[in-house]
Amino acid sequence: MINETSPYLLQHAHNPVDWKAWNQEALDKAKAENKLIIISVGYSACHWCHVMEEESFENEAVAKLMNDNFISIKVDREERPDIDQIYMNAVQLMTGKGGWPLNCIALPDGRPIFGGTYFTREEWTKALTELSDLYKNNPKKASEYADKLVAGIQKAELISVNNSPADFKNSAISDAVKLWQKELDYKEGGLAGDTKFPMPGALSFLLRYSIQNNDKATQNYVHTTLAKMANGGIYDPIGGGFSRYSVDSKWHIPHFEKMLYDNAQLVSLYSDAYLATKNELYKKTVVETLNFVEKELMASNGAFYSSLDADSKNRSNKREEGAYYVWKKEELQTLLKYDFSLFQEYFNINENGLWENGNYVLFKTQADKDFAIKNKLTVAELDSKVKNWKQILLAARNKRPRPHLDNKTLTSWNALMIKGYVSAYRAFKNPHYKEVALKNANFIVNNQLQKDGSLNHSYKEDKSSIVGFSEDYATVIDAFISVYQITLDEKWLTKAKQLTDYTITHFWDKKSNLFYFTSNTSKDLISRKMEIVDNVIPGSNSVLAHNLFLLGHYYSNETYSKTAQQMLNNVKEDALQAPTEYYNWLNLMMNYTDDYFEVAISGKDAVAKTSQLQSYYLPNILIAGSTAASKLPILENRFADNETYIYVCVNKACKMPEKEVNVAVGKIKNGL
Repeated sequence: MINETSPYLLQHAHNPVDWKAWNQEALDKAKAENKLIIISVGYSACHWCHVMEEESFENEAVAKLMNDNFISIKVDREERPDIDQIYMNAVQLMTGKGGWPLNCIALPDGRPIFGGTYFTREEWTKALTELSDLYKNNPKKASEYADKLVAGIQKAELISVNNSPADFKNSAISDAVKLWQKELDYKEGGLAGDTKFPMPGALSFLLRYSIQNNDKATQNYVHTTLAKMANGGIYDPIGGGFSRYSVDSKWHIPHFEKMLYDNAQLVSLYSDAYLATKNELYKKTVVETLNFVEKELMASNGAFYSSLDADSKNRSNKREEGAYYVWKKEELQTLLKYDFSLFQEYFNINENGLWENGNYVLFKTQADKDFAIKNKLTVAELDSKVKNWKQILLAARNKRPRPHLDNKTLTSWNALMIKGYVSAYRAFKNPHYKEVALKNANFIVNNQLQKDGSLNHSYKEDKSSIVGFSEDYATVIDAFISVYQITLDEKWLTKAKQLTDYTITHFWDKKSNLFYFTSNTSKDLISRKMEIVDNVIPGSNSVLAHNLFLLGHYYSNETYSKTAQQMLNNVKEDALQAPTEYYNWLNLMMNYTDDYFEVAISGKDAVAKTSQLQSYYLPNILIAGSTAASKLPILENRFADNETYIYVCVNKACKMPEKEVNVAVGKIKNGL
């Protein structure tokens, strides 16, 4: 374990448990010794993973029980989402729920027979003792149970081909949104309930839907959610960036881990929302979040790290969740002096902001404009004060023990971050954002893209490892298309197409017309799964369907276009009945139900006019462009030496080309 690249595995390297990494050697050892396997899955920033480690895996008696009777395998779910997917599915079938830490007991051949999430030391010891006895005394019974469980795993998420005509209706999407609205919290934002998760992709769909359908209630809901998140304790007002989720219904008390994938997608969402509204809160949120990402999660080579831990050491030198981020009232009074009373009101250092043990989590309940008027300040004066407060508190916080950094680089999450920087560049025209996006895109090409055209999933300390999953291909293709759209450099579109063709060759299932999560080169798993539903990150199949839709337009490739349409048709009924789990599929469906515009810009000023066009919120367009003659089908025969023309087309029908961006935008907004 000491030679592994995963920070999570390295955290366990010195446990008395004889942990193995997931590899053929460990699996063969289980078979050779006829021992049950413990598959324990977690990740570096997981709070309850640390708790179970301290209670059980660092305990000598528990370790002896595990070492004598089992082969114990530690898995980083972020490095091996394929393993996590299978055994999470098993635990959900067994218990009806899942989460991390994920602990599964399997037969020597890897078939699961028992599982759960967090166990106390007593529960864990009892379960291990009973299972060890069962396998020694009645192995046939254990094997019969495993057969049933594996059959259940293999059936889960099975999708059949929908051979009926692909007929997508806007009215059906509206009915799905009405179904969804029953679960929305219109007062606090997010979904109704005692915990709140930012779901950037879902909010992105609802923003698009509400604007294209002039649904003011849904539009207001989205903006309520965005404001509540940006002002809530889930957002770090001192250092920038979002925590994973809040444990209350008001976005106040976060689970303090900060994940790259959340922040990447939220940057894209807030950037798009800014284009739609020009709300300065959204701009500030993007700028501060990207500052956080660059300061805390970016390497000098342009790669992005994975996460910051929820836990850090408190004043007593003990690990405590949120210790790095929370404040005592006395400390704030000492630091802010005569400004404390105003700060206290602004950030709720009162019963509303109090968490536990005398700790406060800063959050806002008033808009800056309202707060300024109430306190007889101009907005500029308030802004100056807030900036000063943040500098003072950041300097004080920097002296505290820092949360642990998970410094591995994951291809899929980096691709999401590229998309975030591209979105920010489109909204704010800061050339630095384009530079960072390109630097990371080139990092992926130079380090994660292999000679055979495949992608690797993980990178750490100059080592690229683990064969890529469909999520890596889906998100990188999407990111490269987005990089093309701001640079008009066709090499990014070419690479996106090459990766798409590789994915079709190695991941596509002809029977279902969908994509497996693992490549056909992967051999060591008990089941080959598909990722269909959209979670916090959209499912890889929905992202791949979007990619095929776009590339079908760019290359006039009917195979791509028909595949995207068939994939959507296969999940149509499920998507309309469970919209929260299929939001990215519904987003794709809107490309078919409303006008979808191809916008081709050709001529010497194509880059500038493309940038100008991207200053508008236009979710139903595809942009292509070139400053020279191009053989890309969408641009062919459209170049003129001395002019820059904008071609607006829908369903293979085009209007006369325009020279002015605002005229072209008018055509799009008015449906030609």
